[in-house]
Amino acid sequence: MFKYVIRRLLLMIPILFGVILITFTLFNLFGGDPAGQAAGKYATAERIEELRHELGMDKSIPLQLIDYIKQVVTFDFGRSWFTKQQISQMILDGAGPSLSLTLPGFFLAQLISISLALLVAYWRHTLFDRGMMFFCLAMLSLSSLVYILFFQYALAYEADLFPISGWDSSWLGRWNFLALPILIFVVISLGSNVLFFRTVFLDELFQDYVRTARSKGVPEKRVLFKHILRNAMIPIITLVVYQMPFLIVGSLLIESFFGIPGLGGLIYQAIQNADFPVIKAMTLIGALLYMFFQLLSDILYAVVDPKVQLK
Repeated sequence: MFKYVIRRLLLMIPILFGVILITFTLFNLFGGDPAGQAAGKYATAERIEELRHELGMDKSIPLQLIDYIKQVVTFDFGRSWFTKQQISQMILDGAGPSLSLTLPGFFLAQLISISLALLVAYWRHTLFDRGMMFFCLAMLSLSSLVYILFFQYALAYEADLFPISGWDSSWLGRWNFLALPILIFVVISLGSNVLFFRTVFLDELFQDYVRTARSKGVPEKRVLFKHILRNAMIPIITLVVYQMPFLIVGSLLIESFFGIPGLGGLIYQAIQNADFPVIKAMTLIGALLYMFFQLLSDILYAVVDPKVQLK
């Protein structure tokens, strides 16, 4: 396994370079004039030219690409055009609030989804099964924005159970502001997750090892909660690990509506203000996270199922 991990890590280098090259090319082709955008619409020609020099835009394209690669390697993406802050520090500052929201919401959503899917598989083809399927499909038909507005109005404004928006930088104080966003995050995730896990569990129900266990008199609950759940871990891991890279931006709308100073809000503001250095930095970080979690999923396959050989 060690050799496989090293080989995959080395393979990430050309993939990352390809992402850097594509990102650099797209922003140079379609990003307009960075100096003009950073200077503002009332800037003089002299000020724009001065900024072009500061940003290195007066250099040749190969030299600009080399500078960009240096930024990626050193994790120094320069300063935001809009806030003038160091982008690396902005990302680090936003990571804490984002993870405070997405990690509890993500793992709660997986736990509840797997539990509900197991119950649906246990009571398959019953009224409970049909009701859950109708409920999940109805949830999928609604936009995330609908859930945010409904819960914010019903639980924060009308019932006054939670703050409507805001943030507390202290570790204990922030949970008062995070309770409702986490609840919304979980609810939004349930529909698709329960449907996926239900399909996985029902597929496993008709495998040979299940028929063998039943023929030996193993109770149905034990078959479901021990044998099927264990053998269904690979597709479960696939979905869970696939969703993890999107945690960094998956709360974009929630953070914006609840005033949480996380990475989702950072990306939203960067897009609104055409803050291309921030957008480029977040694009690269997203690519890195995606590659890392793809490697993690392969390793977890081998841990869960020893029959999986990593070559």
